Amino acid sequence: MHQQLQNVYRSQKHTEEPRRLLRLKHSKPRGALGMLLVLMFLALPKLALAQDALDSGDTAWMLTATALVLFMTIPGLALFYGGLVRTKNVLSLLMQCFSLTGLITIIWIVVGYSIAFDTTGMTMKVTNGHSFVGGLAKAFLRGVNVDSLTGTIPETVFVCFQLTFAIITPALIAGAFAERMKFSAMLWFMGIWSIIVYAPICHMAWAGDGSYFGDIIGALDFAGGTVVHVNAGMAALVAALMIGKRIGYPETPMPPHNLTLTVIGASMLWVGWFGFNAGSALAADGAAGMAMLVTQISTGTAAVAWMAIEWIKYRKPSVLGIVTGAVAGLVAITPASGSVGPLGALVIGSASGLICFWGATSLKQRLGYDDSLDAFGVHGIGGIVGCLLTGVFAAESLGGLGMDKSIGSQVGSQFISLIVTVLWSGIVSFIILKAVDRTVGLRVKYNDEREGLDLALHNESGYNL
Repeated sequence: MHQQLQNVYRSQKHTEEPRRLLRLKHSKPRGALGMLLVLMFLALPKLALAQDALDSGDTAWMLTATALVLFMTIPGLALFYGGLVRTKNVLSLLMQCFSLTGLITIIWIVVGYSIAFDTTGMTMKVTNGHSFVGGLAKAFLRGVNVDSLTGTIPETVFVCFQLTFAIITPALIAGAFAERMKFSAMLWFMGIWSIIVYAPICHMAWAGDGSYFGDIIGALDFAGGTVVHVNAGMAALVAALMIGKRIGYPETPMPPHNLTLTVIGASMLWVGWFGFNAGSALAADGAAGMAMLVTQISTGTAAVAWMAIEWIKYRKPSVLGIVTGAVAGLVAITPASGSVGPLGALVIGSASGLICFWGATSLKQRLGYDDSLDAFGVHGIGGIVGCLLTGVFAAESLGGLGMDKSIGSQVGSQFISLIVTVLWSGIVSFIILKAVDRTVGLRVKYNDEREGLDLALHNESGYNL
């Protein structure tokens, strides 16, 4: 997504320079002073262009978008997840989201950003130039200063914007093993996962020239269908299978303790997602406006679709269902938000509401895994739906913004990016979890799980009121 905008900027820069030279060629400077000015201008075109590159409007929007995406994790996701668990575990979920915000910030600054976006260092490439992981030339943000630019915005803003994506992705995984993983194991797993799973997938999708997903196979992922949702969803499924079911599941009912918190959190996610999707345009322009519009359409459609299914099947629509449907619509439109139009958003929203409902209910029951808060059912499955349908509705004939390939060829590219993400995230997550289990152990003790993680792990309770 981001590199495409940089390429647009570069093309504008190269077309503007000949225009300036043409104007100079036909101008009529008089005297030695005029000729000197012409020579100076011809000698320093790049300097002049560099001074014009920063766009204050784009920068202002990206500062806002960055705050919105951080708002999605704390407090949005924290409250959404916190309301879904039982009373004795609510504080542990809030603690996980908050602590991950700090931990991933440090990791991103030290090595994460460099592995994800460096293309000048010692990148891992195969013989034909495909880039799978970045180097360490930007470790500790080396070379990033107040004058560094990414497109028309400061690189510092781009670093922080991408950091918010790196924060929320592992936080999504926490919903799969809620109420039963050790806090220390969670920190080790998420920290390692962000370096060797998230950052390479991010590089393959968004690093630009030579990146495997975006540049080589031409897969479309505007704001994180593979990078965030499929990536997190697969890790969540693996974690849920490896750590096992909660004590008493599924025989003992485990309803959410406070749906009011969940609705508040879901509402924050809905609002914050405009920063997630529209912010991925990296500019305050028409692409950002369309991304915002289709995000709203897909989310509302998916919420109504989920509500309608529950109404038909159970005779009563639930608030838990409608907010979960809204999140499914947000997830599915994420990879498509820079490529599809309103028609595509309506179809993607409807499909995600229907298919994610099936994934979070029928599929989970049939396979018998305990994905506590449906991290895989919503984010994994929703990400897959959105990624594949992007290849269909990006077509101009279906109201999309157009693409260089046929629909079949584009869907094929989307499918390849999905397979790579599923395999890399699934296999490497399994290895990391095995290593953590052998060292600090994954699961809390039986009595601690019975007591609740708030008291057992943090010696506090969120509900002493």
